[in-house]
Amino acid sequence: MSDPYETTEQHLERLLRRALNSFDLPDSTVERLGTALAHSSSLHSSHHSSVLHRETYRHTYLLSDGTPLTLWELVHGGPRSPMNPMNPMNPRSRTEPDLRHHELYDDETDAHIAAARLTGGFGDVPAFGEDGPQGDLEILTVLMAAPPVPLPRTYAPDNSADHARRVLRRAENSDCPGEETARLLRAAFAHHITQVFGRQCQVDGRDAGFTLYEHAFLLLDGSETSLWEVEHTATPDGRHMCEVYGDEDSARGAMESRTRIC
Repeated sequence: MSDPYETTEQHLERLLRRALNSFDLPDSTVERLGTALAHSSSLHSSHHSSVLHRETYRHTYLLSDGTPLTLWELVHGGPRSPMNPMNPMNPRSRTEPDLRHHELYDDETDAHIAAARLTGGFGDVPAFGEDGPQGDLEILTVLMAAPPVPLPRTYAPDNSADHARRVLRRAENSDCPGEETARLLRAAFAHHITQVFGRQCQVDGRDAGFTLYEHAFLLLDGSETSLWEVEHTATPDGRHMCEVYGDEDSARGAMESRTRIC
């Protein structure tokens, strides 16, 4: 991942140049990175299967003001090419180049969600329209099915109020929770993220993916509340879209409506 003779400036330029979503990084983050004096990179997590290779790397930069700043790099692609028998220990000696995609995030939670979307987020189920109306009905039934009994939550105190603010900020639906919910979540001091649902299907003859996350928050008074985030690509141009709802029924209803109207 890194070259010992590469300067911090060169390392950062390489990361930003190859990332598909570097334009999504906040301007303030990019400006702060411009003052980086040193850096350190390490493998944070990985997943390897016959259909997907995915790694998450942590790149930490020491800024001129003495503070650290971390970027999370998600690298993913299909199965790797076979090794060159002349030098099987050298990953650069494969007979064909790997088609790898790179994404950058300045928040670990966002990187975690992106990785979960890749790693088994979408199950193998029939596509909409393959088996006629009956097949469509069966898939819609899956979309609306009650989830299995969840495991007990383990809350993590990790700037949870800011996490709630970011979840609400990326919502693109007009009926997302409003100011009252935002005010309530300012008292969140721990949270837990669960992927409740994930499927890939066809909408209007195009591939589309649906993932449902529950962001559960523990408040200062000991009470709990949740935001339900739907991530999908059932948009006219196939782009990724996030919607946020205050309850699970509304989130599942939104997924169902997206399979009918694009």
